[in-house]
Amino acid sequence: MKNINLLKLITFLFAAILLTACQPTKPKLNEGLWRGAFILTDQEIPFVFEIKGTNTDSTIVYLINGAERFPLKNITYSNDSVTIPIDLYDAVLTGKLEGNTINGRFKKLTTAKPDEGIPFKATFGNAPRFAAGTEAPTVSLAGTWDITFINADQNEQTVGTFEQSGNLLTGSILTNGGDYRYLEGAAQGNKFQLSAFSGNSPYLVKGEFSSDSTFTGEFATAKHSTKIEGKRNPKAALADPYSFSKLKDGYTSVEFTFPDLNGNKVSLSDPKFKDKVVIVSILGSWCPNCLDETAYLSPWYKANKDRGVEIIGLAFERKNDFDFAKRTLSRLKERFDIRYDILFAGQSGTESASKALPALNGISAFPTTIFIDKKGKLRKVHTGFSGPATGKFYEEFKTDFNKLIDSLLAEK
Repeated sequence: MKNINLLKLITFLFAAILLTACQPTKPKLNEGLWRGAFILTDQEIPFVFEIKGTNTDSTIVYLINGAERFPLKNITYSNDSVTIPIDLYDAVLTGKLEGNTINGRFKKLTTAKPDEGIPFKATFGNAPRFAAGTEAPTVSLAGTWDITFINADQNEQTVGTFEQSGNLLTGSILTNGGDYRYLEGAAQGNKFQLSAFSGNSPYLVKGEFSSDSTFTGEFATAKHSTKIEGKRNPKAALADPYSFSKLKDGYTSVEFTFPDLNGNKVSLSDPKFKDKVVIVSILGSWCPNCLDETAYLSPWYKANKDRGVEIIGLAFERKNDFDFAKRTLSRLKERFDIRYDILFAGQSGTESASKALPALNGISAFPTTIFIDKKGKLRKVHTGFSGPATGKFYEEFKTDFNKLIDSLLAEK
């Protein structure tokens, strides 16, 4: 009897070992650098990312754009597929993982209609964003430029700021509402290309010099492309950011009452804000320039709150739904360790923001920042935000911002 039981045990263990050996190995992303490309009808928009961590629980994907490393977590696998969530933008990179390649789509999750997504292919290996050429650059893109977007309805004036080291290019394009964040690319001969993808929308900028001070080219996203023209201008600058939104006649300040993420109503008239300088940031968790502003304001608030200053974030989210907004804004608070009040003010859009603050003549961009003095009077409204990718423009903003706050705090 003992020999029979021993034989059964050996048979069971052998079968278990055989079954385990026959199980397919779960796919995993190779650790290291990857090059991807969004596949459009007539061209590609390249992007670069790095994988760190060797198991599902700790794997982090870093989207790389110039100096930026944008982390993505909570990667999951299902059979031969991988899903990389981009939580702040309610989007995913998902696709079939076959050895050293991923064939998939970039999809937005919160859309009026199901998003078919943008197809992409990514390959493991330290490949350049743009294919290396043998031709050295004949013109430098370094410096500041007046850039005109040639639209069907009207031409939009923007400012480009770039740095160049050999073939390598970095920089950004500023608009009156913000900037296109960290662009990275390469130059060869009299042509250049730059791209960026940090989880929201892929961008591609390419051009050809007609002289050392002018170029023509194209700005493209996944959904449209626009012709652009550039003219070198060391003094290139946008319109005054304080000139767009103002108080209507008869008003001295703004008033609002909205719920915080616990559902408690918060108003500017609350004792917490009495006799303090108050900064009101109109934002959305879906807005890249708002994230840049938040990345600046969050540590700034920790360092300055004891001086008698408060910040309120008025958030307009993709859905006019409190539970949805609580989820998205909680992720925002956690990522940036925000210690000031974030209020849910309604659905995204400049029209919605304008209705929420009827004392103003309108909100034209996200973010928009309102400065209120210790007496509760509105002093200035700043439209847009020039983030760290804009170099000297970002440094100028920080200097002006601190100078304004210092002057308001100095008032009796």
